[in-house]
Amino acid sequence: MATVYGIVKQNNGFINVYSEPGQGTTFKICLPRAEAQAAEKPPVKVKKDLRGNETVLLVEDEEPLLALGKTILQRHGHAVLATKSPTEALGIAQSHPGPIHRLLTDVVMPEMNGKDLRDKLAELKSGLRSIFMSGYTANVIAHHGILDKGVDFLHKPFSVRTLLEKVRGVLDG
Repeated sequence: MATVYGIVKQNNGFINVYSEPGQGTTFKICLPRAEAQAAEKPPVKVKKDLRGNETVLLVEDEEPLLALGKTILQRHGHAVLATKSPTEALGIAQSHPGPIHRLLTDVVMPEMNGKDLRDKLAELKSGLRSIFMSGYTANVIAHHGILDKGVDFLHKPFSVRTLLEKVRGVLDG
């Protein structure tokens, strides 16, 4: 539901919910009507090589997304330290002998949110830059004070290319 809500809000829509005991619940998604056909966008120049050899700490509480993210990053050359638990992430960071170049973490998780995890990891690994990801829009998350404005943010769902571009951009940035 969070992903659907985020998509609807990003497109200036709203959701009406109707519920009656014994009858069930109906969700009505309302989106604004397009006034004109979208102009064709010019092709975007993207970096051809999105491979890397850096170490990424991936923290995602949803097992399928954790496995998928790990696979994508590994297939593109990254060493991935993956866990579904913020507490385990702290232990991994503490025991990992080498550098951890980037933290890629979900924002909303059990135990602690992504911002708190980043803050605790910063004490263990100096210079650690982070990418936050969520099904909620960046505006909604910033409005609730979970993330500061201007952080590197990846909105779920995302494509393989979007993930790799974001990771490469933050690593190179």
